[in-house]
Amino acid sequence: MTIPADPIARFNEWFAEAARLEPAVPDAAALATVDAGGRPSNRVVLVKAVTTQGFDFFTNYDSRKGIELAANLAAALTYHWKSLGRSVRIEGDTTRLASADSDTYWYSRPRGSRISARVSAQSQPIASREDLEARTTAEATRIGEAEVDRPANWGGYRLVPLRIEFWTHRDDRLHDRLEFTRPSPDAPWQSRLLQP
Repeated sequence: MTIPADPIARFNEWFAEAARLEPAVPDAAALATVDAGGRPSNRVVLVKAVTTQGFDFFTNYDSRKGIELAANLAAALTYHWKSLGRSVRIEGDTTRLASADSDTYWYSRPRGSRISARVSAQSQPIASREDLEARTTAEATRIGEAEVDRPANWGGYRLVPLRIEFWTHRDDRLHDRLEFTRPSPDAPWQSRLLQP
């Protein structure tokens, strides 16, 4: 196996292949967070940008994931592209994106998605589906044709990777595992092969 020097470049190559061969939401990844008491939680998010700085996703800051990230910056993402027999695990710390970055993504979203995000008190209980739909309709009526502005409690996070592992399926469970680690975001990546 040839070991690449840059794990982000390798990720982008794999992602481009997944986007071609597994087009149904290739940007979906499981995001794991930990609450203030050390209990883990996991859910699927859409990662909207991947750069040398990290992996960007967006949410309501008052959601369960937002509350957990406020208590503990550590998080992990896992992509799984079954049709390719590949997965990627990313671990690191998160930071909130600048308001301008959150605005840029917010205004790229469909109008209906923006209205829904304004209405939803994400992760909080609601009496019924009909209540949620009625609140959404009322908000759309209230806003009318005006711009749907980003609420202050909604925006982006960046997971800054300290560990990235590439996994490739092989028969007889002799899978390939390639791990990249670094002690800090400014340090160079180190790589090694892991046993399956």
